[in-house]
Amino acid sequence: MKLFTCSQISVIDQLTMKLEPISSIDLMERASDQVAWWITQHVDHESPLWFFAGPGNNGGDALAVARMLAFAGYNCTVFLSTFGREPKGDPALNQKRLEEQNKVLLKKIDSEETIPEIPSGVIVIDGLFGSGLNKPLDGLAEKIVRKINLSGAKVISIDIPSGLLGEDNSNNNLSAIIRANHTLTFQFPKISFLFPENIQFTGHWEVLPIGLSHEAIGQTESNYFYLTKEYISGKIKKRDKFSHKGTFGHALLIAGSYGKMGAAVLSAKACLRSGVGLLTSHIPRFGYEIIQNSVPEAMTSIDSSETVFSEVPDLSMFSAIGIGPGLDKKPETQLAFKKLLQEQPKRMVIDADALNILAENQDWLNLLPENSILTPHPKEFERLAGLSANSFDRLQLQLLFSARYKVIVVVKGAHTCITFPNGEAYFNSTGNPGMATGGSGDVLTGIILGILAQSYSPEDASLVGVYLHGLAGDLAANKFSQQAMIAGDIIELLGAAFIQLE
Repeated sequence: MKLFTCSQISVIDQLTMKLEPISSIDLMERASDQVAWWITQHVDHESPLWFFAGPGNNGGDALAVARMLAFAGYNCTVFLSTFGREPKGDPALNQKRLEEQNKVLLKKIDSEETIPEIPSGVIVIDGLFGSGLNKPLDGLAEKIVRKINLSGAKVISIDIPSGLLGEDNSNNNLSAIIRANHTLTFQFPKISFLFPENIQFTGHWEVLPIGLSHEAIGQTESNYFYLTKEYISGKIKKRDKFSHKGTFGHALLIAGSYGKMGAAVLSAKACLRSGVGLLTSHIPRFGYEIIQNSVPEAMTSIDSSETVFSEVPDLSMFSAIGIGPGLDKKPETQLAFKKLLQEQPKRMVIDADALNILAENQDWLNLLPENSILTPHPKEFERLAGLSANSFDRLQLQLLFSARYKVIVVVKGAHTCITFPNGEAYFNSTGNPGMATGGSGDVLTGIILGILAQSYSPEDASLVGVYLHGLAGDLAANKFSQQAMIAGDIIELLGAAFIQLE
């Protein structure tokens, strides 16, 4: 799914009206109908609905939803705030329709004194400001938002929480943003919804389709994307009847050190479960029995060091190389890693301590082979690329880092973000908080390595690997619960995840 800035979405709205064709009031009616339908599925008739509507299109949506729900038998009250400018056009028409229906109590808020006391038992429907907002709220608008947030009432925001900006909230007034329990957004998630600091405002968000023109969406360029099941399913390669283990690549995993062999085991198991034909694990000498007993399907390459990675094996037989899980940062390991980079292997996945070594030797970043896949968590990325004030700034830094070093960067977390050297950014739609457990990142490294070794492009390997990892995590959470699941459960459910995609 393409993601767009709020200004681009406004253009798509206009193109839809032109191409379909459909009038603006009918498009508003279509969007409002989706919100009203969602509310009927999730809110009982006993709950009073208090609508807070502004003078713009978001307020027009709120007025239309109130009319529809009043017709359906809900107890609706609308508080209209004009902020010095009376509704015009479609919002004014929806106000007229609401008044003519005569089923909804309509009150005006034109001063702080007319802001109502909001009982905690009502459901607040937030339609004050929509995605067209381009500056922080202040004055009366800020006071209304603060009162809603302090009320304890459940809040449903239409399209976007009032006060939240669609992309960059670096300079926003965070105390003047609605804190919604649910956000019902139209057609596309807003880019700011995908940043962790904004969940306090969006709550649980859902995308409601409103039939925007596919032609208009196709005509509008974007570098931001949201991964969907259909998109990833289309990238999974079908297996030929006469395939053999050599068909599906030979991966080399350089991992493990004294006290950290578990990371090597998890990564190796995940790599094998991702469909690779052959896997060789390069491990320190003391880890030989551990890896052979834990992962009998993997071959081993034994380092001369008892405890750490210290030498680069012959790379000629391998179709992809992964390095980092449980590696440690001993001086001999750092030198061996530099030698590996100097050999310029064509297909690499770099994680964990390998990333931390790069952070301590920044000049080695120029040795990274083109289209290498780096999989840092946010702190590891910070060590690599520097500090950022918030997630939007980090995304810009991530895009610059990918472009500068011509690498693919996978910053792990909720809505894991993958950036390509060409300026594209992809946000993941799978995964859950149960995956915030030790070893989950090692599993991801193994999955991406196994897919990369099967002759997927680095771009596709990163996208498929991240989505698959999250999907297996979702299945594991359903089976074991988010609280009880461990990294090994993600590996156990990889097969079920493949079945879903197929």
